[in-house]
Amino acid sequence: MATVHRVLIVGTGSIGERHARCFAATGRATVSICEPNTERRREIVERYGIAESFDDFEAAVASRPDVAVVCTPAHLHVAMATQLARAGVDLLIEKPLSVSLDGVDALMRDIDEAGVTARVAYVLQSHPVLADMQAAVRSGRIGDPLQLVAVGGQDFPYYRPAYRETYYRSHATGGGAIQDALTHTLNAAEWLVGPIDRLAADAAHQKLPGVDVEDTVQIIARHGRCLASYALNQHQGPNENTLTIAGSLATARFEGHHSRWSLCRGPEEPWQVQCEATPERDDLFVRQAQRFLDVREKQSAEMCSVESAAQTLRVNLAALASWRSRRWIEVATGNTI
Repeated sequence: MATVHRVLIVGTGSIGERHARCFAATGRATVSICEPNTERRREIVERYGIAESFDDFEAAVASRPDVAVVCTPAHLHVAMATQLARAGVDLLIEKPLSVSLDGVDALMRDIDEAGVTARVAYVLQSHPVLADMQAAVRSGRIGDPLQLVAVGGQDFPYYRPAYRETYYRSHATGGGAIQDALTHTLNAAEWLVGPIDRLAADAAHQKLPGVDVEDTVQIIARHGRCLASYALNQHQGPNENTLTIAGSLATARFEGHHSRWSLCRGPEEPWQVQCEATPERDDLFVRQAQRFLDVREKQSAEMCSVESAAQTLRVNLAALASWRSRRWIEVATGNTI
């Protein structure tokens, strides 16, 4: 008989609601929620037929779920995850892991000591097309990665009309383009070619009404030998993102908006599609939920670890520090170069 996992969703904003819907869609989970806002809690309970709900975090932890998905604003992630880990609850923590390094090392120790499963929800690592490209890169098909170029953008208010009233409006709660949007690409790039060692960043608030945080970012970086550049804005019309890796043998390109990756082997060679998909709205998040449950059942270990997410957190913080100081930052230490 298949295992049914008791999954608690902590926080039911837009991403928490999606996790509730997508864990239920696996057919492998019963879902409960923790939401202090009475109206919002009632809305989610009625919309998805949730059998158990809590308005108090302590009571939710005391209910002893198998799994908790921490979907609160990022500055609350570490404290909540620590309490859940100490209670023996397995963890899927939304990105970014936090907005500072405070408590992160202690959280990792608590996870190890409690023996719980813990991963971080960088959903691009669950994209089947990007996973196929990652396997190709790591197998040596493109040779040594020499340069990575990532470019993306979308009309953020169109996709997230409530952004002014959410965590997004403040860096302190995980907002701004670097911590909220670009962090996905930074994490995916580190997954593809290894960690970022140093970077220099510029950013600005160019357009989004009702907030002061940056909506446009440019970063140059080093992943060891591989040079990289990242450009993202949250106000252009087309919803597009590409990630290109020029290797010593071939060039690979992921086009997220077409859900495909392609390979070019030389100047006279055409792009050849290697893998493509046509995912529906929730497919990546259902796949992520399935993968987390597989990890919990020891069927797989493939998913973003807390250690990897902590590295991406250091990159987020280095990007913010570089923008403010107008200097290169060494990621491991946070020092200017």
